[in-house]
Amino acid sequence: QVHLVESGGGSVHAGGSLTFPCVASASYYISYCLAWFRQAPGKEREGVAAIDRGGRISYVDSVKGRFTIFQDKDKTTMYLQMNSLKFEDTATYYCASKGPFSCLFNAAEFGYWGQGTQVTVSS
Repeated sequence: QVHLVESGGGSVHAGGSLTFPCVASASYYISYCLAWFRQAPGKEREGVAAIDRGGRISYVDSVKGRFTIFQDKDKTTMYLQMNSLKFEDTATYYCASKGPFSCLFNAAEFGYWGQGTQVTVSS
């Protein structure tokens, strides 16, 4: 049984910040790679940030230096900290998990998804 729950999205002005969690209850195997994706209206789902069990982290170029992915100590909750938000960051944000061993931004490889949380950035 896998359960991923995001919360804490919202509306913010450009330049502002948001941090929100994804609580993950998933087996050790299928939580090898945890990631944040986002999908804006009319666009494909895009990988934003990912972290694997070894702590290796990757970001899509458009968020590097602005977003941070991290986990709490027991790795049951993953967070996305978003700073210097831009209008183009507006999207529904999803957390997702997959098993070993890759941790790339290929949405098709992720079998488990949260319900999504909306982030709206006003310019």
